[in-house]
Amino acid sequence: MIYFDNSATTKIDPAVLDTYVKVSQNFMGNPSSLHAVGQKAFDLLEQSRQQVANLMHCQMDEIFFTSGGTEGDNWVIKGTAMEKAPFGKHIITSQIEHGAVKNTMKQLEKLGFEVTYFPVNQEGFVSAKSLKAAIRPDTILVSIMAVNNEIGAVQPIHELAQVLEDYQTIHFHVDAVQALGKGLDDLLQEPRVDFLTFSAHKFHGPRGVGFIYAKRHRLFQPLLTGGGQERDMRSGTENTPGIAAMAKALRIELTDEADKVARQAAVKRRIKEHIEQKANVVVFSQDTPQFAPHILCFSIPGVRGETIVHAFELKDIYISTTSACSSKKGAESGTLKAMAVPNNIAESAVRMSFDEKNTLAEADAFIEAFDEVYDHFSKIYDQDFKK
Repeated sequence: MIYFDNSATTKIDPAVLDTYVKVSQNFMGNPSSLHAVGQKAFDLLEQSRQQVANLMHCQMDEIFFTSGGTEGDNWVIKGTAMEKAPFGKHIITSQIEHGAVKNTMKQLEKLGFEVTYFPVNQEGFVSAKSLKAAIRPDTILVSIMAVNNEIGAVQPIHELAQVLEDYQTIHFHVDAVQALGKGLDDLLQEPRVDFLTFSAHKFHGPRGVGFIYAKRHRLFQPLLTGGGQERDMRSGTENTPGIAAMAKALRIELTDEADKVARQAAVKRRIKEHIEQKANVVVFSQDTPQFAPHILCFSIPGVRGETIVHAFELKDIYISTTSACSSKKGAESGTLKAMAVPNNIAESAVRMSFDEKNTLAEADAFIEAFDEVYDHFSKIYDQDFKK
């Protein structure tokens, strides 16, 4: 099997799984309990928080644990909206955000908030100029993803941050779910960013756990209320095994990061250089620093994306349509639509996503399979695919 769908989810690292199992077996107490068994679990929880903070180069009290990226996005956006509603109800985001952001915005619009969805250019990038033009006196939040999950475009966070330097009361949230371990540390360390969202299963951790970075003194309301866990900010019994395992996964992911990024980029480059030679292939993800090293999006116009996915599945190669969260629903690519890509091209788009465990040998196997699939479609659809 060749697995090229790591942006959807990664395989849990064996050492991370071992940590999860051992903590589940040996730290059975509730971290909120007063007795020694509970204190043991609490101590491990805080050790994990300190490790995450150290790896993220921030303070321990700026890390909050969540169930993953969707909860993190919902919490920051809705929490800011609730906290800052007396000062304004205008929010800015882009047209290419993940559903966890976009649908949260739609929900807030029903509650009386105004949302500006500013556009992207034909390559999939937002601009600082568009952001500045969208800001109003009642703007309370800007939420922009770091790496687009469909085509891998790395958004100009530093340039956006420079605009927001003149608007210190506006919260700046970055969905960084696709950015961790991809050689984008300087972006994640941008000092003007107030909130960052992460999900463990995107970096070989367990599913159902994640964390947010929330800058000190940036006020936002809890999304979940109850027993007062996470310093009264995120109630619910903590997932101690998942959190400890996530901390370990984060440490492993960031170890030898440059080498891992280079391996992913090499696989992407090998495949891209081959498929873009075909007459009827459109490639959206470039091999430049403005694009993440692990995402390659392309289309074969005339062939639906799900058809391409299943054709490779028959060869035991696993890719996806542009977003795993919407692929089963048959939803069109929001990113390609925002880029003004024609429908006949957008509906054929598929996404490949790599990690450091993928190899050039797998890339070569994909290339061989790709040529067979491409020739097969050219005959079925009676189109001249070849130069």
